[in-house]
Amino acid sequence: MSFSDLFTSGFKHRNRDHFAAIVRVALSDGIITDEEKAFINRTAINLEIEDEEVAEIMANPDKYPINPPANEQRRLERLYDLTRMVYADHIADEGEVQLLNRLVVGLGFPTEEASAIADKALALVADGRDEDDFIAAF
Repeated sequence: MSFSDLFTSGFKHRNRDHFAAIVRVALSDGIITDEEKAFINRTAINLEIEDEEVAEIMANPDKYPINPPANEQRRLERLYDLTRMVYADHIADEGEVQLLNRLVVGLGFPTEEASAIADKALALVADGRDEDDFIAAF
């Protein structure tokens, strides 16, 4: 196996694990709305997740680890995706917000700042900020 095969495999695993976290957020209130499903489908395409794997992840998203990125830029990009999933149906219910707080810690942000980071992320996405503005705000 070549070095590039190892990189590709690791990249795909990180994308798969991130996708599973997004699905967990969508499922945290027990239903997936049409808006959430559309967001999940777009994200699967963007992360290059195959249809078979999407079905497997949808059936059991808790099977996949959070797999935190090594640098802050990537953590913030992932946080942006997760926060957008919370608001995909235009409602940030309590279960989704609680899960987002746990995922903030799982992404590698300091535990003592998790609630403040999640609140700020939610406020920025609710305000319609794009990814660049979101990241710059942190």
